[in-house]
Amino acid sequence: MFGNSGTLPLPRPLERRVDTLAQSFMRQRLGSQMDFSTPQGEPALLPPSSVSWRIFKNPVALFIGGVTAVLLELAEPRVRDAIWQHSTFRSDALRRLRRTGLAALVTVYGPRTKAKAMIEGVVRRHGRVSGRTSEGEPYHATDPELLDWVQATAGFGFMEAYHIYVHRLHFFERDAMFAEARPVALLYGAVDAPTSQAELYALFDAMRQRLVASPIVLEFLQIMEDVPVLPGVAQPLQRPFLKAAVEILPRWVRKRLALGDHWTLKPWERAFVKTTAAICESMVLPSSPAVQSCRRLGLPENYLYRRQKAPRHEQYGRDHSGHQFDVRIRESDGLKVRQWPP
Repeated sequence: MFGNSGTLPLPRPLERRVDTLAQSFMRQRLGSQMDFSTPQGEPALLPPSSVSWRIFKNPVALFIGGVTAVLLELAEPRVRDAIWQHSTFRSDALRRLRRTGLAALVTVYGPRTKAKAMIEGVVRRHGRVSGRTSEGEPYHATDPELLDWVQATAGFGFMEAYHIYVHRLHFFERDAMFAEARPVALLYGAVDAPTSQAELYALFDAMRQRLVASPIVLEFLQIMEDVPVLPGVAQPLQRPFLKAAVEILPRWVRKRLALGDHWTLKPWERAFVKTTAAICESMVLPSSPAVQSCRRLGLPENYLYRRQKAPRHEQYGRDHSGHQFDVRIRESDGLKVRQWPP
């Protein structure tokens, strides 16, 4: 089924048809008309060898991880109300999703000048966002603590989605993803965002008393189930992807948000999510931002789709969600990092 390079070869007419559909999806669902293949030779904020370039090429990981990140953000009251009181998510969810999805892709793959200009625009908009939560607590979107949390939840969501549903990431790759993102985090104003898993775990512990349940969490999931992210006939399949996002939340967060068993993937749903992710991981489409960006830098179109060799003598344990991972993930710079609490 797959070529020796790890790609899924398609007959040329079928490849053109699938690529045309992908372009239509990018325009209609993500609002992306940006050409990532120009200007020729201009680097991105992150290098092609980065872990982020590998992860963000997979639309399944991008969607699931993005939902997980938003769930974690909505659990923090100041971030929750900054989003809900100052965005068009309720009235125009698809437009908001388009903007957020494109921003993520430009941050990772876009030419550096365009990415920096986009981020500067985001920072300016954040400067106008302030208010009080429904509990009466003041907030401002430029608060470094909130920016650090948003940056951390995004990194966690995308990393876990790829790790669980696409391809297992080793401990050094997971640490590298946070470390490599620091220059980007600084541009957004997240000056103390985690640069390793140890720091991520410490931040989750520090935020433990801040995270609370809210009807907005369930409202968000309902909107995500109803909004036409997928084409009409495939729209009922959005729910398994939402369940997949809930499943990779830390167990204590999921319990606190009251996202019970009805948000657990059924066996066929899990198989569907993983199969879809595997196909996306192996299909090289000329119109995808990842492939266009490789072309811009003079790299082969399949550069990000080549098979990765697994290290020898792998050891496994269980992470905070009960999923398998490399036990060496618990060690960082010689310091033991405790497991997630049950």
